[in-house]
Amino acid sequence: MKRIVLILIAILISGVCLVSRAEAEHKYIGIKKCSMCHRSDSKGNQHKQWLSTKHSNAYKTLATDAAVETAKAAGVTGNPQEAAECLRCHVTGQGLDESLFESGFSKEDGVSCEACHGAGSDYMAVSAMRDREKAIEAGLIMPTQAVCIKCHNTDSPNFTGFDFDEYYPKVAHPKP
Repeated sequence: MKRIVLILIAILISGVCLVSRAEAEHKYIGIKKCSMCHRSDSKGNQHKQWLSTKHSNAYKTLATDAAVETAKAAGVTGNPQEAAECLRCHVTGQGLDESLFESGFSKEDGVSCEACHGAGSDYMAVSAMRDREKAIEAGLIMPTQAVCIKCHNTDSPNFTGFDFDEYYPKVAHPKP
């Protein structure tokens, strides 16, 4: 039992994102499909809110000179846009099997809806989205601090602290 606890602690400290088998069965659909329904002002325009956050540019930031210097200082060699150490937090679903991504998914979208809400193939149906419990049963994740700290943690070379209560309202996009 002690060994299991130590392994779990090591996983949490390392920031490795493990996906349960149930989560892995859902497929990532990409921002284009999410935005088809989440673009309307009357529904909260969650897509516009996402575009206003750093998450939407997370992959693009890896192409900057600052990212190259940060990666180099952290011991990452090569292009940060190709380095697994960087991509794990700058691209939704990075490191998962390619079969879990539908054709509309693009890593260039950075940290998109499904990074926080889970792969959307099974909850994207209107019948599921109109019923939160059905959506959750179909894989929808309601973000918590635990979801955020998979990336916002001391493994990041730019980490300066993370206060969920302060930062969550900046990315929140409630439905009116």
